[in-house]
Amino acid sequence: MQTLLFALGLILFVLGLVTGVAIPAMKNPRMGLASHLQGMTNGPLLVVIGLLWPHVTLSHAWQVVSAALLVYGAYANWLATQLAALWGAGRKFAPLATGEHVASAARERLVNLLLVSLAPAMIAGSIILVVGVVR
Repeated sequence: MQTLLFALGLILFVLGLVTGVAIPAMKNPRMGLASHLQGMTNGPLLVVIGLLWPHVTLSHAWQVVSAALLVYGAYANWLATQLAALWGAGRKFAPLATGEHVASAARERLVNLLLVSLAPAMIAGSIILVVGVVR
């Protein structure tokens, strides 16, 4: 699990770097900056969680659940803001960053779904991780 978290964290970090280079080409550069920052912060977060992993005392099933929730949340955060930047979406949950940009209803729904689902995933995954460390 540790190696997987390292790899997924580094991949997300690289995605954040590439996103930063592509910001000027995005429909909404301000949301592109948000996506860049998500990759640049959530990638290293996954690496740090990987470093913490040897200190986690959980059953294999709970380890998988925690890691899956945290990886989903980190990638969903980058993807939601990336799609919002490319499409000009995100009005409901990021109106200041979205500005005057408007996307189709389907695109807005997808970005909203990712944004709404990532927070509970990150919270639940973090709580499980804390329990595993404190045990």
